[in-house]
Amino acid sequence: VGEEWGLLAIQSKPVRITVDRIRQRFLHPMKQLGAEQAQRLTHPDPRREFALVAAEPLPPGEALVGAVARISLDDNGHDAEFAILVSHYINGMGLGRHLMRRLVRWAKGRKVRRIYGEVLDSNLPMQALAASLGFRREYPGEPGLVRMVLDLPPPKPKLPPPLPGMGAASG
Repeated sequence: VGEEWGLLAIQSKPVRITVDRIRQRFLHPMKQLGAEQAQRLTHPDPRREFALVAAEPLPPGEALVGAVARISLDDNGHDAEFAILVSHYINGMGLGRHLMRRLVRWAKGRKVRRIYGEVLDSNLPMQALAASLGFRREYPGEPGLVRMVLDLPPPKPKLPPPLPGMGAASG
């Protein structure tokens, strides 16, 4: 109803999404991804990246994609950048929260210390979701952007197994 639509082509596969959603995710309007960006988005490096796609249970090419979430380790190995895109058709159903929790779990398994993501200042639903999960706002100095940051606790050190005969006391 009066909403402007755009087609974002990813490797010749059109994805129907609002122009505003594209702007919120990529921080500027775009009609098509470049080959390198499309390759990176569709083929994550399993050593450094994790991606989730929520789609209809139909064969590839027929299913509509409802949401995409990804996280990528920085070169320092201690920080990771996240990004989430949820279709307006399924906003408010908890999928973004579920995907964000999965990204955080992946990061904890990789012993990441800090997760962050750039969010448009006007994208209040994403800021509220991140804040409800413990993220804080930082202002990176770029007008119109907010950085949502989650500091993860360091992993607990593994204790050596008890020595034989030093187990729990028996009565």
